[in-house]
Parts: sequence; C-alpha cells; structure tokens
Amino acid sequence: MIIDGKAIAERIKGKAKNCCSDCYRKPNAVAFILGENPSSEAYLRMIERTLKSVDFGYTLIRLPETISEEELLQKIVEKNLDTEVDGILVQMPLPEHISEERVIMTIAPEKDLDGFHPINAGRLFKGEKGTRPCTPLAVITIFKELDIDLEGKYIVVIGRSNIVGKPLAVMLMQNNATVTICHSKTVDLEEHTRKADIIIVAVGIPNFLTRDMVTEKSIVIDVGINEVDGKIVGDVDYDSMKDYVHMITPVPGGVGPVTNAVLLLNLIEHFRGVVR
Repeated sequence: MIIDGKAIAERIKGKAKNCCSDCYRKPNAVAFILGENPSSEAYLRMIERTLKSVDFGYTLIRLPETISEEELLQKIVEKNLDTEVDGILVQMPLPEHISEERVIMTIAPEKDLDGFHPINAGRLFKGEKGTRPCTPLAVITIFKELDIDLEGKYIVVIGRSNIVGKPLAVMLMQNNATVTICHSKTVDLEEHTRKADIIIVAVGIPNFLTRDMVTEKSIVIDVGINEVDGKIVGDVDYDSMKDYVHMITPVPGGVGPVTNAVLLLNLIEHFRGVVR
C-alpha cells in the first residue's frame, strides 16, 4: 500500500478550517527570511499556500542578509509581544554572522511553530504539553490517520538529528513503541531493519534503505528529501519497494504534505493559548 500523504494533509486542513470557523479572528503566523535562497523561498511558498488554503493569516518579513544579529532579534521580540501574532518561523539557514541558537532562544516558546526552542524540547522529553517539531508530529499523525497502533511495535528510526530522529524517537516511545535509533554508521544495519515492524528513514542520503534491508511485512516511512539529477527523491529505494513492502510513503507526496499541514495544528494550539 502506498500511503497518500496529500489525502491525509487535506483531511487535516479540513479539520483545521472547521475548528476556527466561529472564532473572533483567524490564527496568524509570521515568517522571517534573510537574503535569497531558492530552497527557502520554495518552502515558504508551500507554507503560505497551506495557511491561506484554510484562510489563516500569514505575513512574510523579508530582511537583508546583512542585517545584524541584534536587529533580527529585536524584530523577533516585537512579534513575540504582538498579540495578533500566534506563531513565528525563522527560515534556516541563517547567515554565518547570526547565531541559530540565539534566534531559536529568542522566539517565545508559546509562539515557536517549529518546536525547536529548548523549553519545548524539554517538555517533549518529559512528556509534558508543548509544541512538537512538525516532521516528527507529521509521522505520528500519519500513523493515527491510518489507525496504526504503535503499542508494542518494534520501530527502527534511521537518523539522529535534533530536528527529526531524536524527537521522533521520544514521541514513538510515548506511544508505547520499542524504538532503536540507527544511523549511517550503524554496523549491520539490516539486522535491525529486517526485524522491525516499522522503519522510519531520516538520514539525508538518497536511496539509503534498499529492498534487501526490509521484509514484505515492513511499514516504511521516508522522511528524506534529496535532489538527484534534478529529481526529488527520498532516503528509500522506493521503486524497488513500492510493490513489495506492506506500506510505504512516496517522495514527494508522503510525509512532506503532512508536515506542512500539521503546522496548522501547532498554530491553532498557540492561537487558543493551549500548547500541545
């Protein structure tokens, strides 16, 4: 079965639009971008389309790449204090003279749409309410939308980043799964993946997971986004697996659309003043 991320994303958008239909105002997000970066521009266009598709507010603030760190931080503080702003995004990567850590720390945790602030990360680790990073939240949402019970499942996460691998592993454990984190340096990786009920790949290497590393019963979730010869591909050798494994997400059209859609859920939680 090929998992249709676009269909799941549309269901999320429908729920998001309906839940705010009788509110006194619409949820409102602000994004900052510094300089010009085609990949960043493309990502923010997707975010804008997603927000506008449910009639949520969106403002893109373009700043010169030469802006000083203090000037940027002050502008973020201004949006922290703006009661009409519910969520803030600062598009990465940033120029070398600006500290990514300071920028993340400056965004108010209750307006941190990406869920990267250490307070939100700490709340996630402790199992408390807080904003969850969008990509891990998208993966959990896919399982919920497909009624896949994670309790007792053996899940292998390939990738150990602070953005996907680590927070996702914690979220899976909070759903009572048994989780092993692997990576590109793991010895005998297939010994883990062939035993897994579910394999989630977020390693950033095209076609890293191959058919010989899975079984017919495997559920494969591909988080990777790579460009190869002008074509977007994932971390999974999709063509060799799509008719072999039990379930698989395509790239594009799998986790990506759901990641954009769950941003709406984070924004709604901020709008209501109740964090997840």
